[in-house]
Amino acid sequence: MQYARLGNSGLVVSKLAFGAMTFGAGSGANASIYKLDQQAADALVAQALEAGVNFFNTADGYAGGQSEQMLGKALASRRFDAVIATKVGFRTGEALIRSGLSRRHILASAEGSLRRLGTDYIDVYLVHRLDPFTPLEETLEALDSLVRQGKVRYVGYSNWPAWLAAKAIGLQQKHGWARFVAAEMYYSLIGRDLEHEIVPFAQDAGIGIMVWSPLAGGFLSGKYTRDDPTGGGGRLTGFDFIPFEREHGYTVVDALKAIAADYNAAPAQVALAWLLARPAIASVLVGASKPEQLADNLAAANLQLRAEQRQSLDELTAPTALYPNWFNAKTIDEEVRNALGQSP
Repeated sequence: MQYARLGNSGLVVSKLAFGAMTFGAGSGANASIYKLDQQAADALVAQALEAGVNFFNTADGYAGGQSEQMLGKALASRRFDAVIATKVGFRTGEALIRSGLSRRHILASAEGSLRRLGTDYIDVYLVHRLDPFTPLEETLEALDSLVRQGKVRYVGYSNWPAWLAAKAIGLQQKHGWARFVAAEMYYSLIGRDLEHEIVPFAQDAGIGIMVWSPLAGGFLSGKYTRDDPTGGGGRLTGFDFIPFEREHGYTVVDALKAIAADYNAAPAQVALAWLLARPAIASVLVGASKPEQLADNLAAANLQLRAEQRQSLDELTAPTALYPNWFNAKTIDEEVRNALGQSP
């Protein structure tokens, strides 16, 4: 297993983290994701710990809180060997106020997460989404109060734009509030949008990126093909949430399969290995519903792609430059850059 500091903090986490979104049962849009009972959860968590994983991720909105409860039971006596991240922000009940990032909802949700997880503290507490109806200062002060009470060790955000995270850090510094050290964001070979603004910001601000859905909902596993776009009835048939151009996706999967053949590996392992080598990435979340699937994903920690292979994937999936990024890249002073020995 590989390890890294979580942003500019002293917290050391495994570069492959275990995502517990598959724990529990439910109906509706996420029914195809929630599929594991406690016995299966126990087995997968034990397998992850044995492989050197120390970072476990969940949220209060997963399976109505079942994911947190099952993860807590699965870790049990190993809780102090593990780093637990959970999230707040999505609706957790019918009442209008049981949602968002108000002080009331954050404090109440933290208490609920602590109870379900069966722990006295949350290692990493993340705001799960934007809340346009709550002042940013209110959200940040509530997170700080949890840290001061000892109920949360570190704070972070998920799915925020760079400008808002930058504004938040400015407010945290101004008021002496607990500072963001982590950002859980979507990133994959067919979804590299965060490279435009979020990655440069995270590197500058000392924020460690935790990657969710590194296989684009399972598409990069290779089982979804032009001949069988349903993947034999895979997750995407019931939870097709991430937008991407399918034909380009198939081309990327073909490239992954070609590289995987060199290592007797799976396409998913190549996709994960590419992410593990990317700058600013602290940890990549992998989920599983079967032991063999988890073993395959965890094996990516031992896969070192050759430089030319990484470059070929970089070029194949390079995102289109956005303004003003392309303007600044084209107008940099080459003489100064060369004199300083910096590469393009």
